[in-house]
Amino acid sequence: MAAVEVRRKPGAHQLEAALASLRTGVQAVSAFVGQAEGEALSEALIQIRESGIDPLEAVFAGGVRRFDKSGEYAADGALSVIAWLKWKCKLSGAAAAERVGIARQLDQLPKTEAAFARGDLGYEHVAQIARTADHVGAAAVRKEEASLLQEAQTRDPGQFVSVAKSFEHRIDAEGALAESNRAHTRRYLHLSEPQDGMVRIDGLLDAEGGATVRTALAAFMKPIKDDERTHGQRQHDALIELCRQRAGGRRDGAGPRPQLIIRASLDTLAGIPGAPAGELERGGTVPAATVQRIACDTAISQVTGRGELDHELNHASRTIPASTRRALEARDQHCVFPGCDRPLSWCDGHHLIWWIKGAPRSCPTWRSCAGTIIGWSTKKAGRSSVKMAGSKRSHHQSESCLARGRRDHRVVSLRPRLNRNLGKNPKRQPLYLGRFGLTSFPRALGEPHDPAGSSGVFF
Repeated sequence: MAAVEVRRKPGAHQLEAALASLRTGVQAVSAFVGQAEGEALSEALIQIRESGIDPLEAVFAGGVRRFDKSGEYAADGALSVIAWLKWKCKLSGAAAAERVGIARQLDQLPKTEAAFARGDLGYEHVAQIARTADHVGAAAVRKEEASLLQEAQTRDPGQFVSVAKSFEHRIDAEGALAESNRAHTRRYLHLSEPQDGMVRIDGLLDAEGGATVRTALAAFMKPIKDDERTHGQRQHDALIELCRQRAGGRRDGAGPRPQLIIRASLDTLAGIPGAPAGELERGGTVPAATVQRIACDTAISQVTGRGELDHELNHASRTIPASTRRALEARDQHCVFPGCDRPLSWCDGHHLIWWIKGAPRSCPTWRSCAGTIIGWSTKKAGRSSVKMAGSKRSHHQSESCLARGRRDHRVVSLRPRLNRNLGKNPKRQPLYLGRFGLTSFPRALGEPHDPAGSSGVFF
């Protein structure tokens, strides 16, 4: 019987050799992780992402792009490359569509593709950049690709979403508003029938509604000593307590609305093209039209220059007065401890040098730190970072935390100055908007607050 010759596809041997090396490497890393502890284990986990998973995702994206363009998925009977990925690569429809979107956009974003391949950029950051390019066009993203990459490397994926959304708003405010409106139409909340004595809650909230709910719940979720409840249980109890107090406050169930803080530039408030989106305090962005709507029923504060904040701190008492705390919150936005993103409601103001040791009461010496961060002391680590004693990593300034300290900050009532300031640089004049209840007049900073009747943005 004649021998049957099996023909290998071109490059099959090369692929098998590469995959064999990859499997060997995976086994070696697995063995190391299985016995590593402490700092060695933490570094291994970081390198697995930066040197393994993310670069491989970049390789996969490049392959998907070529496979998509060739149309070879049809040879297997698939109607689209997404259908093929679901079938052959065992991906969900959403995961397959996301990877195809990344593959198609990276072809037009060389800097992003290179950073992804080096492991300098995580998969979720790349996915957000690809979505932004799909919304406003890759050409617009390329013009500011370097700055977006810098932001991506200093923020976690959740924080970077706000950066990307604000960028989209500057490029196409009408498109951002349309997207926000589409998201709003998807909102829903379901309360299912009791099962085994339990009721299931399921829903989707838009950015504004979600921020309002989070802010309202946060007041009932502050840390309690020896609290053994899970985060989910604390959220449940906070929601029940909020509803109980609101329903019991007035006969008709009405009560004060929770405070909602929005940061927005004067150009955003004025609807000037190219203005960034408004930033919700607890994450997410809202378009200029939403900022303008909320501003009709708010009190407004303006933060413009660090010189005024320095003056305020130089004349402050040992404890931080309310006006100073508002300025610090505007600058820091969350705990500045490395890796900590606890909200400001958990934070106290601390000096880099303790007050009792003669710390100057000036802006650079104050930082916001969560009360749960104990046993650490703060140190300056160069011109633009803060280091915690005992920590091996410095917390470098970024737009989401300490970089705001480089600007002049001033807290004043905006109402008598609004018209004069509308044409100035929005990057130096962020507004801070919040909401309590319904009234027809903005409340000037310093006026007494009546939770049942006053409105507006307030620190």
